[in-house]
Amino acid sequence: MTSPPHLAAQLAVNVLDAHSLLAAFGVLGVGVVMFAETGLLIGFFLPGDSLLFTAGLLCTGTGDQTVKLSLAPLLIAAAVGALAGAQFGYLLGRKAGGALIAHSRSRQLHEGVKRAEELLERYGHAKAVVLARFIPVVRTVLNPMAGALEVPVRTFTLWQVTGGLVWSVGLTLAGYALGSSVPNVDRYLLPLVALIVVVSLIPLLVEMLRARQGADARGGNK
Repeated sequence: MTSPPHLAAQLAVNVLDAHSLLAAFGVLGVGVVMFAETGLLIGFFLPGDSLLFTAGLLCTGTGDQTVKLSLAPLLIAAAVGALAGAQFGYLLGRKAGGALIAHSRSRQLHEGVKRAEELLERYGHAKAVVLARFIPVVRTVLNPMAGALEVPVRTFTLWQVTGGLVWSVGLTLAGYALGSSVPNVDRYLLPLVALIVVVSLIPLLVEMLRARQGADARGGNK
């Protein structure tokens, strides 16, 4: 007995590949991945940036015509998944503290924890929560870290919503805008995804530069 084509596609999905996820699960998959990447520590390896950008691109009908997505449901799924995931991660951190992170053997996850702690210490709660959205792995671990460190719930909620909307809606619309304006842009998808990852690090680099300039200025005034 053979499996239906759509079931076979879902069973064969590559969770590290944005196009494979979209082909198997569509808009629902975007919401689930956003929730898992931002709310569950096991989701740190998921391709959030490339998934949002690729999904927005495919809404224009560009590329694989077997993947059909609508922009409005996609934006809703992306935003709801990203916001609900971050809030869940925060609550998980408040309940479980650092126990979940401490028991993890993932080197990449522990490096993300270190970067998240540095963000919170250097930039304060508001900036750190927003900036973390644009940094892979860090956006996964910062939410439970914020809960474990007892960042005020109002502060966390306000800024995770702000950062989450800018990140999820912004990247999706960027893919949609590019797909609408550049013919056959899907041919350059891999370089574009790499570019998105680089661009996502710009806010952090800007803040690091400002912090260094501020430290130099304070040192010069002594």
